[in-house]
Amino acid sequence: MSRKQLRSIAQSARHRIAIWSGAIRSGKTIASLVAFLIALSVAPSTGLVIIAGRSLQTIERNLIEPLQDPAIFGALSLQVVHTRGSTTAVILGRTVHLIGASDARAEGRLRGASVCLAVADEITLLPEAFFKQLLGRLSVPNARLLGTTNPDSSAHWLKRDFIDRALELGIGHWHFTLDDNPSLTLEYTESIKAEYGEGTLFFKRFIEGKWIAAEGAVFDMWDDERHVVDALPRMHRWLSVGVDYGTSNPFHATLLGLGTDRRLYVASEWRYDGRHQRRQLTDAEYSERMRGWLGDVPGIGPVRPQFVTVDPSAASFSAQLRRDKLTPTPAKNDVLDGIRTMASLLASGRLLVHSSCKGLIGEMPGYAWDDKAAEKGEDRPIKVADHGIDSARYALFTTRALWQRQLALAA
Repeated sequence: MSRKQLRSIAQSARHRIAIWSGAIRSGKTIASLVAFLIALSVAPSTGLVIIAGRSLQTIERNLIEPLQDPAIFGALSLQVVHTRGSTTAVILGRTVHLIGASDARAEGRLRGASVCLAVADEITLLPEAFFKQLLGRLSVPNARLLGTTNPDSSAHWLKRDFIDRALELGIGHWHFTLDDNPSLTLEYTESIKAEYGEGTLFFKRFIEGKWIAAEGAVFDMWDDERHVVDALPRMHRWLSVGVDYGTSNPFHATLLGLGTDRRLYVASEWRYDGRHQRRQLTDAEYSERMRGWLGDVPGIGPVRPQFVTVDPSAASFSAQLRRDKLTPTPAKNDVLDGIRTMASLLASGRLLVHSSCKGLIGEMPGYAWDDKAAEKGEDRPIKVADHGIDSARYALFTTRALWQRQLALAA
């Protein structure tokens, strides 16, 4: 462990609230887990021990799995007992309650609880009301909370109300960068920096560890000369068609392929705007025309993509596709994670767009962050002229497991 990690662990024992923030892979989580095991060994015998996170799955992945890894915690890993999917674990002989907090309703799970020790994973992703309720439940004498987070907006409630007031509130706070983790090789560090794309919002947050607002163009790295191509390589596989379904809004489908050069290509698009055409299409007509496009993609020919990823709100259209012998997959609509994936691919030159995709290309430069949302500490793009972008995001993010390893091999 680094001296900075060891110092944070030792100093954290002096604070009722201790927060480790900073870049990904910077060593903050491991430091917080060591501090947690020490705190648990001397925790009051009354009161609950709680680990809270965005979901049970993220708690298991981010905290329980490292705690059970003998390469990290040696013999202590045997003192961490948990059955995947269970909402409790036994750690150092104490029952630990695992609480997923994905929305404001999670606050109710804490009502009536007296907590002696709490861990909050990825605090910026927790609802503000839940986190404040958790603090209010530290009612046992000498109760403590330990938390970790990646940076978010400079106006985020955690930074504004807690980190910026750490000295005033007696909060212990330690900030880590990627270079603070001595276990990372130079090759890995350079690889992960390339993955996030230097200069992007997500690079500044997750690599440099800066609290920075989302403002201006979402894809500020977009360059027609760099990202638009006139010729496509041979495709290793056709991954997906992403569909942003619209009735009053445009219907936009994009075709995503993985080239033999291990780059991703938005190779073609099919778009229909009922307002411009002065005629709305039925679900059956949309399905027929989209299938006709796939049956003879201009310049490519017939294509059978592995997935048809459809806007999850388009239930009637998905039902129509099933009647037409296609198997639609509800698109993963995690907007920020999808945007981050697209931005990283564009910044590293691993996502290109064919020049025939006029609708998508036209949307990219003007896709912008919502300034009013940023003032509230929220990251939200303006919902204007984004149908091609949404369809491409669906195609990319939903099939990430299919292409991620191939692109990593090329890095």
